[in-house]
Amino acid sequence: MTLTEPSLLSSPVALRPMATRDARPWRESRVRNADWLRPWEPTNPETPLYQTNLGPYIAMVRTMRKEARRGITLPWVVLVDGRFAGQLTVGNIVWGSARTASVGYWVDQQLAGRGVIPTVLAMAIDHCFAVAGLHRIEATIRPENRASRRVVEKLGFHEEGIRRRCLHVDGAWRDHISYAITAEEAVAGLLPRWRSTVRAARSRIG
Repeated sequence: MTLTEPSLLSSPVALRPMATRDARPWRESRVRNADWLRPWEPTNPETPLYQTNLGPYIAMVRTMRKEARRGITLPWVVLVDGRFAGQLTVGNIVWGSARTASVGYWVDQQLAGRGVIPTVLAMAIDHCFAVAGLHRIEATIRPENRASRRVVEKLGFHEEGIRRRCLHVDGAWRDHISYAITAEEAVAGLLPRWRSTVRAARSRIG
């Protein structure tokens, strides 16, 4: 399912399922942003940022498609004005009495700070709660990653504390702050909330 916000930002923003045709722009973006992304992403020897071929992406897409068919992953690419701009994945989905998942995302540094990630994250969370039927979404973020922490805080995620050495990132086990939001905290939708925030900011500037 493709999700689109056509008018909130300076260019239309969308999420659509990952596809093999995104391999080349994905690789180009990852290589271009390698130094910027490396401090924040889980260490994975199978998909190093400096990889020069498309194999790792193809393998990732195949894995995520299988997981999507099993209902345990929602893998999207981020598009800005129709062009590849990053990735957002809702993964580790647990059904039954939990109905919970975790979310991860990255955006090309050239588009950072323009409201792209808060917009697509709001769309994704609304889809997860209102359409997919999930109840709780979690994000774990390194304490030093203030930009990513601001994203979830703007959307109403609540901080749940430190998880000690919970992920292997940039070559070592790192502490992360756990954030979460539940369906009850987003009954009216996160995207309308985010639209109001953006429009209020524009009014103050204007």
